[in-house]
Amino acid sequence: MFENVNMDELLTATNETFYMTIISLLGTLVIGILLGLLLFLTARGGIWENKVINAITASVVNVFRSIPFIILILLLFPFTNFLIGTIRGPSAALPALIIGSAPFYARLVEIAFREVDKGVIEAAKSIGAKTSTIIFKVLIPESLPALVSGLTVTAIALIGYTAMAGIIGAGGLGDYAYFYGFQRRNFDLVFICTIIILIIVFIIQFIGDFITNKIDKR
Repeated sequence: MFENVNMDELLTATNETFYMTIISLLGTLVIGILLGLLLFLTARGGIWENKVINAITASVVNVFRSIPFIILILLLFPFTNFLIGTIRGPSAALPALIIGSAPFYARLVEIAFREVDKGVIEAAKSIGAKTSTIIFKVLIPESLPALVSGLTVTAIALIGYTAMAGIIGAGGLGDYAYFYGFQRRNFDLVFICTIIILIIVFIIQFIGDFITNKIDKR
């Protein structure tokens, strides 16, 4: 089986998948938490209750969550070319990966914040705590297990997104499996790429579950 596989090329493709996943996950983490916070704080009964801002934010999140990822990549070609200077390669996939996954994580963040005991939030408000204090001392610490669990789910989804991005030349294991495996009828290569992706997913799930269990106070 392995005689049909160039190990150097396979290693490069694996590294590209890690690169796309890690960088896009960091972007997703930042943007997702900001959007999730905005959704939570501006909702009815929220600290910054604002129907207009909440409706606009929710609409943006819902729109980008609804667009199939492969179509989103195509729609973002002009933006990607402007921002990165090319529409091919691992870096060119990052805008679509972040824009595609951040709204998904934002909803998970919002749900995590909603599960925080309202009594704890009200207690913090009653002693005059600022919004920033409530966010960093109450909301995030209390919802941290759910945030980590949601990030784990998002990371696994991103692995799948990188494989889809590979079909249009983004690099990574999806690119390598499709262009060098499927198109050349080298199904040993397709199989090996699939196994590597599965291993990565299992590792991410294991790490995510381990961290979640460690920080869960319940």
